[in-house]
Amino acid sequence: MLTRRIVSVGVAAAALTSPFVVRGQSPIRMRLAHATAEIHPGHVAAVKFKEALEKLVPGRVNVQIFGNRQLGDDKQNLESAIAGTTQLCLASGVLFPLVTGRSALNAFQLPFLLKDYAHFGKMAVSDIGQKILDDLAPAGLVGLEVTDIGQRHFLSATRQVKKVADFTGLKTRIVPVPLHKSIWEAAGTSPVGLPYGEVYGALETKVIDAVEINVSSILGENLWEVGKNLTLTGHYPWHAVIAANKTFFDRQPAEIQAAMREAGRSSTQAALDYARDQDLSARDLLKAKGVQITELEDLTAMREKMRPLIAQYAAQSPLIAEFVEKAQAAA
Repeated sequence: MLTRRIVSVGVAAAALTSPFVVRGQSPIRMRLAHATAEIHPGHVAAVKFKEALEKLVPGRVNVQIFGNRQLGDDKQNLESAIAGTTQLCLASGVLFPLVTGRSALNAFQLPFLLKDYAHFGKMAVSDIGQKILDDLAPAGLVGLEVTDIGQRHFLSATRQVKKVADFTGLKTRIVPVPLHKSIWEAAGTSPVGLPYGEVYGALETKVIDAVEINVSSILGENLWEVGKNLTLTGHYPWHAVIAANKTFFDRQPAEIQAAMREAGRSSTQAALDYARDQDLSARDLLKAKGVQITELEDLTAMREKMRPLIAQYAAQSPLIAEFVEKAQAAA
């Protein structure tokens, strides 16, 4: 028979091979908000986290997922988690430095640093990956998981991009953060900051020419209807972070806290697997919908243009510097 487990932080890893059971208490309700569609790896990451947590503490928690921008866009969901309006959010990792001022999460999106999904997975659950999640605490958040919800490529509505020179002058949607601005200026585009929910209309009306995007988002937002030229670049992962409001987290019993951390860690690979498989298999679906897919002929030249940015950002943060060193060693 399963009995109560009291798990301290120091022994949580060893004890997490069995579920936590606490009897005689009502389920703890948690709302987890995100902005992605149901077929998107972001939603899958949220579902896998919910399943893992509810399995670890059966009957003790009730995680309700609000996806597809039901409670707001990416930035709004992150701000709601910081404020405690929602207990949990899944949001794009690039937004955390923008909203919180904690820059370390930029490490996961340095261009061409992480070579594939397996490399990302190794770094996500590494010691330095955990340090970067822990760095969110001063902003009122507990980082529980970081996962890749799709390698980024380049979708154009106006012309096919075959070489680096073809990027020149293209009005390209970015998340309006310094890292993305630097990357896409280095590529030669004219970056345009635009909310995610406005991308379809902007491509349709040619307010923008292109967007750097993952395959899952092209499908989830029906961007294939307005962008017919996809260039495979894999320039960086699109990392998503599941985070909890720190005040809410700190109020929970030790065994619930430990289970939340383990749920994030143990569900990372399932979300990665889904993102990787969708990235590859959905390309045929996009071709069937009339999207022309090509590989960048001089990808090495693009890598060289981006290389100085890695050193520049490593110099800004000891955590980023440590991440870069260990990522390069693990490549």
